[in-house]
Amino acid sequence: MAKEVERAGIPTVLITSLSTVALKVGANRVLQGKRFSHPCGNPALEAQDEQKWRLELLRAALRALATPVTKPTLFESAA
Repeated sequence: MAKEVERAGIPTVLITSLSTVALKVGANRVLQGKRFSHPCGNPALEAQDEQKWRLELLRAALRALATPVTKPTLFESAA
């Protein structure tokens, strides 16, 4: 779906734990998520720490969104 939205001229970032699949299908900006069952969260953390983790993931997604790309590109978060 990210690829179709990009075709309409809207930049996207796909957050996924299946980054190799996302890159192979041509998603332009792929952000590596945590785990298959929780790509945008980390249930092993306490609630306050998970909130910080998610904030860093969001910041990484915004950095990826602001980065011009010409081909499928993998981004990683510091989280």
